Amino acid sequence: MMNLQEIELKDLDSNTFIDKKIKEIAATVGDGQAINALSGGVDSSVVTMLAHKALGNRLKSYFIDTGLMRQDEPQQIVSWFKELGVAVEILDAQKQFFDALKGLTDPEEKREAITQTFYKDVFGKLVRESGAKHLLQGTNYTDIEETVAGVKRQHNILEQLGIDTEEQFGYIVIEPLIELRKPAIREIGRITGLPAEIYQRPPFPGPALAARVIGEVTPERVAPVRKATVIVEEELSNTGAFQYLAVLHEDKVTGMRDGKRDYGMQIEVRCWDSEDAKTGSATRLPFDTLEKLADRITTEVSGVVSVTYNITKKPPSTIEVV
Repeated sequence: MMNLQEIELKDLDSNTFIDKKIKEIAATVGDGQAINALSGGVDSSVVTMLAHKALGNRLKSYFIDTGLMRQDEPQQIVSWFKELGVAVEILDAQKQFFDALKGLTDPEEKREAITQTFYKDVFGKLVRESGAKHLLQGTNYTDIEETVAGVKRQHNILEQLGIDTEEQFGYIVIEPLIELRKPAIREIGRITGLPAEIYQRPPFPGPALAARVIGEVTPERVAPVRKATVIVEEELSNTGAFQYLAVLHEDKVTGMRDGKRDYGMQIEVRCWDSEDAKTGSATRLPFDTLEKLADRITTEVSGVVSVTYNITKKPPSTIEVV
């Protein structure tokens, strides 16, 4: 793994790490500008704070609206970071992403399509137009570990797979957090001044809701996952779980409403207890909670007739489904 050495939370000197990364970012970028990929997740938010401290207004932060994000996510992220003194621009790239995903059902093909759209089409254009030579992103140790091990290709893994980003895309990628897993990254976020509502957010995948749609990813198939995600996050946010999510299955299933057949969608709920995403087990949710989730999702998300709960450990399961 490129001789990369993990810094575990117990060994982390947060202030020393922050000072080191700020100096490294400043030295790498020099007098130029850098593009910052902010998704609003914990990792990219922490990178944004480090890079802002290093570069000030020479950092251009973008939230890429892929059409795959949670409900009202773009506006929420811009508002949060405005309060922190960081300007974020929303870039509408929904058509590009859905065009790239059209007809794809294989998980790795979908991830590769998202990778190419992000790095070649969207960020490549931003870098060319701005004259920046560097892109900052929130890759973490687990992303690299799972990709190199062949568990699943994380869309943000490039250099570690032998991809020369400067040659292929025209810029150098800076990854300040690749030595850390999520618990340590949350601590860095706290120290850098992020509010708890950001640094304590449950993990969210880089491919966003595309990682929670089994089969082809279309606007019509993302919509029910987005609505179900709102319900899952409302109902499970106080459980203390590591992560919780809704998944749309590919096949429709038979249900009934008002005494008649209703052939509709199936949503799977996953809720995880984990320390660092390396391993995990299903949170032992009260049955009343599961019943409420099923009732709300089948009532509030049009077309859903079945809700299931995943109880399989990681491994052999993974936290995200795609």
